[in-house]
Amino acid sequence: MKQFVSALAGSIALTVLPAPRFDGDLSVERALRGRRSVREYTDSALTLAEVSQLLWAAQGVTNRSGFRTAPSAGALYPLEVYLVAGKVVGLRPGVHRYVPRTHTLELVVEGDRREALSVAALEQTFVRDAPVALVFCAVYHRTTAKYGERGIRYVHMEAGHAAQNVYLQAESLHLATAVVGAFRDEQVKRAIGATTDESPLYVMPIGRP
Repeated sequence: MKQFVSALAGSIALTVLPAPRFDGDLSVERALRGRRSVREYTDSALTLAEVSQLLWAAQGVTNRSGFRTAPSAGALYPLEVYLVAGKVVGLRPGVHRYVPRTHTLELVVEGDRREALSVAALEQTFVRDAPVALVFCAVYHRTTAKYGERGIRYVHMEAGHAAQNVYLQAESLHLATAVVGAFRDEQVKRAIGATTDESPLYVMPIGRP
């Protein structure tokens, strides 16, 4: 039986991700010790199970109340995570939005958008060379509606929590990543098909070292 299925819900292509693992082979301490920013990757594709685990680490739901892997001020969850997929076994190239509640991917833009994302990231070629990249976007009003201007700081803190989760998960999967903050915001939004109220904060290319 396949580990995933793709379906069309209206005009939206959905991919059900494999269930995440909750017990790994690497301790938190070893992952912390080994974590580094790596900007060179092999040409090997990632598996859908690896992608599933990385997305769960970023924003996965961890209990019936809907709480997630990263802390969020007021449990308001202002982050949206996009997967820019170029080489994933069993997943069509394109930009996919992660849906934490159902642990699924929603196709937003068809076709390999790694080159466009690399150009938006000031022509940093390792963004293009990685088989996938995660893009974290903020919807600020979800948090500022409750906390006012202070909520902007809370959103940025949350993005840092989520990115570190991805770093440690990548290390445990023997993958490599780096956080990219140098990019042209509007170009990133066009490359991934983000909505007008989404502001990109982090780009994280991920591949095999």
